[in-house]
Amino acid sequence: MKTLRPWTMMVFAMLMLLVSNGMVLSGLSAFDKALITEFGWSRGALKARDLITLLATGLVAPFIGAVIDRVGVRRLILLGAAMLAACYYAYSLIQSPLHAYLIHLAMAVVLVGCGLNVAVILVSNWFEAKRGTALGIAICGTSFGGMLFPPVITALTAGQGWRAAFVTLSLVPVALLVLAAFVVKSRPADVGEQAYGAGTGKLPPQSTIGVSYAEALRTPTFWILCFTACITFYAMMSAMAHMFLHMQDLGFDAPTAAKSLSLMFGLALVGKFGFGLASDYINQKAVFLANLAVMLGGAVALATLQKDWVWTAIALYGLGWGGMYTMLQLQAVNAFGLKAAGKILGTLVMVEAIGGGVGIFLTGVLFDRQGDYQLAFGLICGLLAASLLASTRITSAQTRT
Repeated sequence: MKTLRPWTMMVFAMLMLLVSNGMVLSGLSAFDKALITEFGWSRGALKARDLITLLATGLVAPFIGAVIDRVGVRRLILLGAAMLAACYYAYSLIQSPLHAYLIHLAMAVVLVGCGLNVAVILVSNWFEAKRGTALGIAICGTSFGGMLFPPVITALTAGQGWRAAFVTLSLVPVALLVLAAFVVKSRPADVGEQAYGAGTGKLPPQSTIGVSYAEALRTPTFWILCFTACITFYAMMSAMAHMFLHMQDLGFDAPTAAKSLSLMFGLALVGKFGFGLASDYINQKAVFLANLAVMLGGAVALATLQKDWVWTAIALYGLGWGGMYTMLQLQAVNAFGLKAAGKILGTLVMVEAIGGGVGIFLTGVLFDRQGDYQLAFGLICGLLAASLLASTRITSAQTRT
């Protein structure tokens, strides 16, 4: 049935983010202890790999956005899935930090081809009505990936060794590639269909506005979203990338450390779907600010470095980040439309990636210098507070140009 195709695209987008984000951003941290033990790398040297991936992603994302606007998302998805399979297989052969850094440079192709930008545009192309709900469900894939891969990788590493685990996991993106080849259609017009809710008049007025990239750059909303995206990704990526090691520093074993990541992403899943659904019915600015406040509460609990507070920190971080991840993308699409969505979302991905990459690396460097995460997590608290303050300046007038 034609009416099922938009929901099929939404489910695929969720699976795509599960695999790409789960294997590139969250799952790899479960290998950290094994890599440090075998090679003796410092945490700063290890986390430089993530800085490379995210900086390269950020630099490429705006240009890829322009490509998406012209040729659609299907070809990029196929390329990204193939590259992810190759990168994981290559990881099983590394002997030095340089090898890892080269692989992580290539992983930038994965994040721009199978990442958030592509998923948001794919879903937005197929949904006019209920776009917030559809995006919330699709973006849940990042949380599913964070829940699934750390414990799976921990178990595979314990049973097979880390090199064999990389080989086994390289088969996952191969399956994604095959599925994409048969299922994905970039736009409804490609198969003679319409987006869900097309012509029903169910969208709020701001969602029907399409502006050029240059026009978007002249709005305060654009720069507030960029600032908030950079800061929140700094905060979340830092916590996510270091939580596995931090939990073991606090005395937890590896399986429990892996479960902490699963819990964080599980609660992020609740936040993404719940706040995405809520955004279709209540004031988006209120949801946006609430997400930031909850994240800040989690950061404060994390900065205590207390074992008794770490689970509270993980819970608040996950819930706040989940909603924030959805709301950032949704506000951008609703504020500026789909006319230049590739470039606009590509710019957001750029600042997110730069913020996340710097956060992961700097947090590792600060740990190496201080011997703990006190200063690093305290800095996150300050940045989130600044972001919350800046975001109060978003007004309803700024969602129109």
